[in-house]
Amino acid sequence: MDTELISTARLDLVPLSAAHAEEMATVLSSPALHTFTGGEPLSPDALGTRYERLVAGSPDPAVSWLNWVLRLRADAHLTGTVQATVTGSEAEIAWVVGAPWQGRGFASEAAQGLVSWLTARPAFRTVVAHIHPDHRASAAVATAAGLTPTDEWQDGEIRWQRATRP
Repeated sequence: MDTELISTARLDLVPLSAAHAEEMATVLSSPALHTFTGGEPLSPDALGTRYERLVAGSPDPAVSWLNWVLRLRADAHLTGTVQATVTGSEAEIAWVVGAPWQGRGFASEAAQGLVSWLTARPAFRTVVAHIHPDHRASAAVATAAGLTPTDEWQDGEIRWQRATRP
């Protein structure tokens, strides 16, 4: 499955390329973005290497990696990313918006756009996300995208999900 441009009210979700690494390294440079996920900001070169690996695709033929950068149409700046890891009929989604753009609804808008794109494809039956129990902002994004928390945990995070088809 290939990514394609997804447009929302204010954003274009643009298929990821290694060429986005330099601008995205600045977008993702705040250490605060790693509070719940761990790790640290990557240099443009390291991010470019990571993006090349993501664009090349999963080494497991049963898994697809779908990745987009978020471009704010009003000023053409990149503001974050969304992704879906697809296994069978399940898509696990994640998102991140750079610190300067947080609090304006961009993550919710992007997640909603991604979930709408996924649910328009009959192959998907479930959309999931794993969210740290203290990450209220991500819980709000998941809620806005129609996901609800379950009783399941994975690596210290709560599984949220939305069934798209019976």
